[in-house]
Amino acid sequence: MTHLSTLALAAALLAPLAASAEELTFAWTPNPQTPQVDVAIQNGYFEEAGLDIEFVAFRTGREGFEAMIGGQVDVTFMAEVPAAVGALTGQEFAVIGDLARFTGSRVIVNTASGAVTSPAELAGKKIGTTIGTNVNFYLDEILAEAGVEAEVVGAAPPDLVPALARGDLDAIVPVPTFYGAAASTLGEDYAELRVPGYEVHYILAASPEMTGDRSATLEAFMAALAKADADVKADPAAAMEAVSASMQGAMSPEALATMWQDVDVGLKLDTALADLLVAEADWVLSKGVVRGDAVTRDEMLTHFAPAALEKAAPEAVDLP
Repeated sequence: MTHLSTLALAAALLAPLAASAEELTFAWTPNPQTPQVDVAIQNGYFEEAGLDIEFVAFRTGREGFEAMIGGQVDVTFMAEVPAAVGALTGQEFAVIGDLARFTGSRVIVNTASGAVTSPAELAGKKIGTTIGTNVNFYLDEILAEAGVEAEVVGAAPPDLVPALARGDLDAIVPVPTFYGAAASTLGEDYAELRVPGYEVHYILAASPEMTGDRSATLEAFMAALAKADADVKADPAAAMEAVSASMQGAMSPEALATMWQDVDVGLKLDTALADLLVAEADWVLSKGVVRGDAVTRDEMLTHFAPAALEKAAPEAVDLP
């Protein structure tokens, strides 16, 4: 048999497999905190699971979540706040996994405007953040815990560091992606205030169809991520290389190693996430952005669908 005949035979054998692949639309953008996705892509785990993944990029997790609610995507990746809002507004969705937790949230200060060494010293300061997001929640928690008030100024994520450098703001609470830019831009005027307590959860949410009629497809998806999760734990350096490659070098493996000192990577789904979502739902109501009734933990848990993760990695699920 000639080489060309061999290739033709191989193509003929593979064609039925490709045709039978289950399609899944996933709202995800390369980022530093979800290495399981990068590793699954690099190692072909989605294809092995019989999936044909279409990746759709959105500027924010909220936009990805809204696209899923609107039926445009099957699964979305996001920080956790949109899920809290979705529960308040009666949307139909399911939280199916928690990929990683960022533990290094911070307030960044321009010391040219004056040093800040404790949350109490934020009183009266002009602090920039992105309104309605998890970093806004974190800032409000800090101020409430310290019992002080500040002038909170809303701005888009890319605008915060330039405003701080110009002196328009005394401090900012940006998303972690901009920490490095703040440090390099401010130089000797850079200072940070880390206040523990809040962790950003990078979660996955799915449409009702995925947890219903298409549950087998969702199980295959989560199984691929669980396999990649084990790889990340076994070889973090290789995972950093995969993430850096998918980000097209925007973050080097060395920069990722530094960031990951503040990232708890690992698939899980537990009541700690539900409790955080309840607290964030209360916060959203307090802002008057959404009208409705408070959500209890039991009500929030009705939006959790652990079955697919539980099948792939039983030890990752800790729910009543």
